[in-house]
Amino acid sequence: MQIAELSVLLVWGAATALTIALVAFAIDLGRRTEARAEAHAEARTPVAVGAGSARPSTGDAPSSDGGAAAPVRRRAAGIAMSTTWLGTAMLLVAIVLRGLAAGRTPWANMYEFTLVGSFMALAVFLGMNLRKDFKFLGAFVTGLAVLFLVLGLNVFYVAATGVQPALQNYWLVIHVGVAISATGIFTVAFVASVLQLLRDSRDSGSPYLLRPGFRWLDRVPTPTSLEALSFRLNAVGFVLWTFTIIGGAIWAEHAWGRYWGWDPKEVWSFVIWVVYAAYLHARTTRGWDGRRAAWFVVVGYLCVLFNFTGVNLIFNGKHSYSGLNTDSTGGA
Repeated sequence: MQIAELSVLLVWGAATALTIALVAFAIDLGRRTEARAEAHAEARTPVAVGAGSARPSTGDAPSSDGGAAAPVRRRAAGIAMSTTWLGTAMLLVAIVLRGLAAGRTPWANMYEFTLVGSFMALAVFLGMNLRKDFKFLGAFVTGLAVLFLVLGLNVFYVAATGVQPALQNYWLVIHVGVAISATGIFTVAFVASVLQLLRDSRDSGSPYLLRPGFRWLDRVPTPTSLEALSFRLNAVGFVLWTFTIIGGAIWAEHAWGRYWGWDPKEVWSFVIWVVYAAYLHARTTRGWDGRRAAWFVVVGYLCVLFNFTGVNLIFNGKHSYSGLNTDSTGGA
């Protein structure tokens, strides 16, 4: 088996492991919801008078973890985190093998960007969980990763080849690497903002989100906490994206003799920068918080996705690096 084929096989393996993690995270979130409902029901139960109806002692009382459901939930959480680590490790090996097969840094086309971007989002999520419990994000981060990986394998895949001489530069490592890191952070922040919008709508009495199927939203942090988490992540991502644009301009001068040429990719990268800059400015100085801030993040991430897909597939420019069109010039 060739290295490139082994890389593809490992990507499929990573997608499978992450799918298992997705299901386990969903079970964990659902069990947490059931446990909380049981605890609330127990707390509302009146204490009967008399020795025969006395409540159990503290040692026998149902715990806030949901009694018998707690071991099931702990197993689900353990499986979820273990398979996420496994899937992320498999994806990392697949990326390394892809680079060896191509003889260069493995992020020069849409397929490779999809792999590395998914890896970065997973790495950010796992890194956050080393410091604090952020498992409530797990089902959504792994779900997006599986979606991106399957899309990459079935739509964006191209053979492992080199890049044109003008792009054989260390800036391919720096510029695109930083851009992918920012994209991974923006992805996790986007998940936090979507959860913020859903939780806020449920708390506000949305008839649809008050259905029993959405009780799991009661187990995610408050909208205020989710907004603060998204803000911190987006602040880091914005710094990295700023360096992406600066580094891209320096690389463009080396490769094409100009710092800025209003290429479609350059324009949309600047649009993303403006959207996130406006979001950070509005939230810190204008008091734009709550739902308005969350929608700002959603719009910013949609711009990121369009920059990655639409700009590469619709427009033709020096940054057309999908690899799906033989007329594309390559580059990042």
